[in-house]
Amino acid sequence: MMAHLPVPLSRVQLGRTMPVDIRTPDGRLLLRRGQVLQSEAQREMLAGHQACMTETDAHAWQRAHEREMRTMRLNGVPSAEIARTPMPAEILDTDYLEGRTVDGGWLDLQEILRGLLYQGAAATKPLPRLEGIEQKAVALLNQDPDECLFVLFQALPDLGLGYCATHALLSGAVAALTADKLALPPGNRTVLLRSALVMNIGMARPQDSLARQHQPPSPAQRSIITTHPPTSADILRGFGVQDAELLDMVHWHHAPEGTTGHAEQQLGLQLLHLADTLVAKMAPRISRPAMSALGAAKSLVLEATAQTQTERIAMASVMGFYPPGTYVQLANGEVAVVIARGERAATPHVASLINAKGMPMSSYLYRDTRLVDHTVRAPLPANQVNVRVNLEKVQRLRQQHGV
Repeated sequence: MMAHLPVPLSRVQLGRTMPVDIRTPDGRLLLRRGQVLQSEAQREMLAGHQACMTETDAHAWQRAHEREMRTMRLNGVPSAEIARTPMPAEILDTDYLEGRTVDGGWLDLQEILRGLLYQGAAATKPLPRLEGIEQKAVALLNQDPDECLFVLFQALPDLGLGYCATHALLSGAVAALTADKLALPPGNRTVLLRSALVMNIGMARPQDSLARQHQPPSPAQRSIITTHPPTSADILRGFGVQDAELLDMVHWHHAPEGTTGHAEQQLGLQLLHLADTLVAKMAPRISRPAMSALGAAKSLVLEATAQTQTERIAMASVMGFYPPGTYVQLANGEVAVVIARGERAATPHVASLINAKGMPMSSYLYRDTRLVDHTVRAPLPANQVNVRVNLEKVQRLRQQHGV
């Protein structure tokens, strides 16, 4: 039986065309798509009949409403007025996108996203695919942020996986978690994550090639790097994207000062730019080593201005000095992998992998970095740790210790 959801009658403006069929819970038609809600008496009649619509129509109408509100924010409309915005009278075809089901975990998602980014403007049915990737990313991030960071930071040094997709997912996760830390509206978090997934679609293959080459970028490659933000936005327009805020975020993610949007939009752009830059610093290249997460977090704070201090400190706090998935050396000489963030940036939860004599341990040992013997002495680059980490073992250790 088809699922139905109630119609938000209080948010439907009199005299507006209804963009969906309105029925009773048992399927009887009350008001046909394209007809007008004419009076309060008619609204009360619909309420009395428990007016509802199909789940597909409900989700599409909500997407149309969110898109309209984002456009109003871009145009500087006050938040109080935006909050009173009635449901729109039009639903676009793109609002009806049904995301493809994406199974598996973060690495499965990474592989699917990499394929789409590589295809670029030539991608077939890209919007439903992106919708499915986004829905899965949101579900996984909400389920376990520490596992998200663990898997993606573990993947970041592995250039064979395809850097472009790992970068996109990790940038999106860091930006979204920072938005949560700053208590931004859920819509801002959604646009941040969505923008991060596709901001580099205009240079996905070159991005991976650059990560693997020994020499500095050529003039042609530098041109691609410089022009890829507007190129990415153009590709999205070609896909049929009409979300002005998303297109603006992608276009200006390298130069957030280039747009004159309202304060909320500027903050979102700043977060996307910071996350993009931060992940790039922590990613190794054949031509240069990666910056440690500790170094990256310090640079975030040290380079802050009065205008950017709040978001920079929030992002450093979200990530911690030693994010899940990175490696550290402890005061007792052991080498450990960070398995979860701690109460403080400098006290993560870790699992020791290599003993003080340099020998791999037969089983992972949980260490409390708040204790003197197990404090973190220094971060370690991934290429100095010759042990393959098993995610299932890490998950069991986290469960045993409630972290």
